[in-house]
Amino acid sequence: MEKFLHITPHSLALVLSRVCREDAEGPPSPSSSPPAPAEVWEKLEHHTGYEVFASFKAVNMQHFWNKALTEALSEIFFLGWIDEHVLLIQSQEVHLEVLRNTWTRRTLKPPQGFHIKCIGHLLSHVCCVPSMACGKLQTGLHVVLF
Repeated sequence: MEKFLHITPHSLALVLSRVCREDAEGPPSPSSSPPAPAEVWEKLEHHTGYEVFASFKAVNMQHFWNKALTEALSEIFFLGWIDEHVLLIQSQEVHLEVLRNTWTRRTLKPPQGFHIKCIGHLLSHVCCVPSMACGKLQTGLHVVLF
């Protein structure tokens, strides 16, 4: 029987990946000279995990039409930053569930300069929650079960 060690109660891990240069700039224009690589990465570089967390909150607080999301974002706390790509957050389970639901519906935005690869619960390992487009319940159940 496998035991799960709860690292911290009511926590969530956002597994991030950095945006590559082409994604960040868009297609290059033929008339402009290419910027120096240091300039591009300076725009995308976050110096601390808390800055990534602040960017995540700021980007998603713009969902003013989704009151549940803005309330959840106002109640989450920065827990940690692991290996420069895993953002750990903590809140009440109700607020974490709102974040999971918005991720599943693909309305949760990543921090500036990143993509969200997956969202996981913090136990002895990260259990990823898949993101999928909204569709019929029957189709979703079929995908999960088979």
